[in-house]
Amino acid sequence: MNDTPYANLSPDLVLDAVAACGLWPDGRLLALNSYENRVWQVGLEDTAPVIAKFYRPGRWSDAAIVEEHTFAQELAAAELPVVAPLVFGGRTMLLHDGFRYALTPRRGGRAPELEASDQLQWLGRLIARMHVVGARQPFAHRGRLDRDTMVQQPMQAVLESSLLPASLQTNYRAAAMRIDAAIALRLEAVGPVRQLRLHGDCHPGNVLWTDEGPHFVDLDDARTGPAVQDLWMLAGDERAMNAVLEGYRQFRDFDDGELLLIPALRAMRQLHYAGWIAARWHDPAFPAAFPFAAESRWWEQHIADLHELVDELAT
Repeated sequence: MNDTPYANLSPDLVLDAVAACGLWPDGRLLALNSYENRVWQVGLEDTAPVIAKFYRPGRWSDAAIVEEHTFAQELAAAELPVVAPLVFGGRTMLLHDGFRYALTPRRGGRAPELEASDQLQWLGRLIARMHVVGARQPFAHRGRLDRDTMVQQPMQAVLESSLLPASLQTNYRAAAMRIDAAIALRLEAVGPVRQLRLHGDCHPGNVLWTDEGPHFVDLDDARTGPAVQDLWMLAGDERAMNAVLEGYRQFRDFDDGELLLIPALRAMRQLHYAGWIAARWHDPAFPAAFPFAAESRWWEQHIADLHELVDELAT
């Protein structure tokens, strides 16, 4: 695995990649907030800028990236406010100097007001419509929201990383195994739920609001899972979830039993977050962005948080 996959991704290469699509960059570049991939806003001559996203080598297969793009295009064709990739020469996944990349239109906006019931209902309606499309057919190449991906692989990444202090190895392993067991019990108690194609990472940062309403960005974590995964990060409490579901049910039925999955999904996300940082630590962007992960006290708190999540799952 290349520990510095973006070492050769220079501004000139970004500009050349955009120019290779027949566009005319004007030299203006703005690096956007992204760690898993590298994303730039690229100014163009006599037209609006585009967003250039360079995919992390080795993370997704070519087929999985194309599947993400196809899903985004399917959503856009259904008149959903999703930013889909542009097509050049019949292709959305582009290749330049060894990097896979895609270009999308720039769509600005502000953060949603998640305290406002009308905005929550609006989001619920849109996500339901996304799920109607997502349920039409399965993903063939993208991952699933499961314990292997969200718990076991991240746990192994932490245990193999030099970030975790040796003195905390035993405590971390015990906490991670305890939460994995608690998640397994919760999934078994809830039983089988319908799986569908999801946005996958539907947190407030991936929703932008304009005067025309919200639009969704960044389907990089699109995967197969239960509908509630695209709801719970936008609904911080019962009132907010009720508002989201009020909008959701106008377009699609929702199984209330999935609400019991939220503590498990929250625990999976928290454990995965630490594993993600550990797995990517050799990328120079990560120590700069997450310096706290090099401190023993952060791992001590993370272990304590995992135990608290186990207690939440037990209730």
